[in-house]
Amino acid sequence: MQKEIVIIGGGIIGLCSAYYLKKEGHHVTVVDQSNLDAGASYVNAGYLSPSHIIPLSAPGVMKKGIKWMFNSSSPLYIKPRLDSDFIKWTWAFNKSCNANHVKKSAPVIRDISVLSQKLYEEIKTSERFTSQYEKKGLLMLCQTQKMLDEELEMAKMAVELGLEAKEVNPTEIKVLEPNVEINAIGAIYYKCDHHSTPHEFMNEMKSHLKNAGVNFYTNEKVIDITISDQSITSVKTDKQTLVADEFVLAAGSWSALLSKKLGLNLLLQAGKGYRINTTEPTGITLPSILAEAKAAVTPMHGFTRFAGTMEIAGINHKINKNRVEAIANAASRYFPNIKISEEEKADAACGLRPVSPDGLPYIGKSSKCKNLTIAAGHAMMGWSMGTATGLLVSEIISDKKTSLDLNPYHPDRKF
Repeated sequence: MQKEIVIIGGGIIGLCSAYYLKKEGHHVTVVDQSNLDAGASYVNAGYLSPSHIIPLSAPGVMKKGIKWMFNSSSPLYIKPRLDSDFIKWTWAFNKSCNANHVKKSAPVIRDISVLSQKLYEEIKTSERFTSQYEKKGLLMLCQTQKMLDEELEMAKMAVELGLEAKEVNPTEIKVLEPNVEINAIGAIYYKCDHHSTPHEFMNEMKSHLKNAGVNFYTNEKVIDITISDQSITSVKTDKQTLVADEFVLAAGSWSALLSKKLGLNLLLQAGKGYRINTTEPTGITLPSILAEAKAAVTPMHGFTRFAGTMEIAGINHKINKNRVEAIANAASRYFPNIKISEEEKADAACGLRPVSPDGLPYIGKSSKCKNLTIAAGHAMMGWSMGTATGLLVSEIISDKKTSLDLNPYHPDRKF
């Protein structure tokens, strides 16, 4: 049965939800407060990475976070503040930082990431998208034995979960990356990972959806939601009122704010990440993670992107120059012949990633609202999980058996 559906949020999750819902024959409207040309879906590292099986809430992370709290250029920066939502999230995050949680979460993260890779390829083929999508794998570059030992343990877990990973020495790194000097004592090579150029896919998806008849309302902010008998009857923006049968909340870091209007306690914090692009030739052909620096490098179409850091400091788009500098310095430490220019650093951009306390997204319906499907909280894995999340949203709303077990992602789960 065809339904009228309003999707709040036009990032990768919102667009992929619109894609699969439209394929099911529903009438779809996407509303977003931006112009759909910036934010986390455009400035991310472009990874489709099943290798990233460890959630952000892992053993020792909170301890590191406290140590790094006084260093604004650290890989993880949690700005302390007297805010009840932040305090609740921090408490739940700390409870999730244990080995048992990692063990339960790793296969869940793998399954949705592997499904997403398959779906990205299917979309590219069936819709004849020309955006970059490459299956070259990813290098986890290490400069210290301590870090290499830690990464070997993670690689062992990945292999046990059926992912292709192996240790490589400096000579083997040179074979994989012959055209760039790399300062590393060793690496893990994850052949299972893929990469892309985000804005290319986003632009092609927007064009496809518009041609398919999806309505877009951009630069419109949702200011109120009307509820009756545990169902949304309408959504009010600063320009109009939208009525529908079903609603999808895919507003990224803003999802928690909107969920409050429904009486939901959706624990989310905005995790700011940065990117620097260089159009200078780098010789880099493989994506890589600079393990100690927690920075990412991606060879994209026409440029190389250096990205990273996780800054939990509320919803804002202020550029912290210390964090930009940290990424640029990391690039030079691992790639001695690469220097990020002052102009490139000045052109740095940021995006806000919605971080749940346990590092798993919220996907599904809350018991508090019958006609709302939530799709948010993907943290640093939004791009990796985008297509699969869109498919799951469509299956939920179309009353189909879901491709994955939704229990681990339930919006009402306890922390």
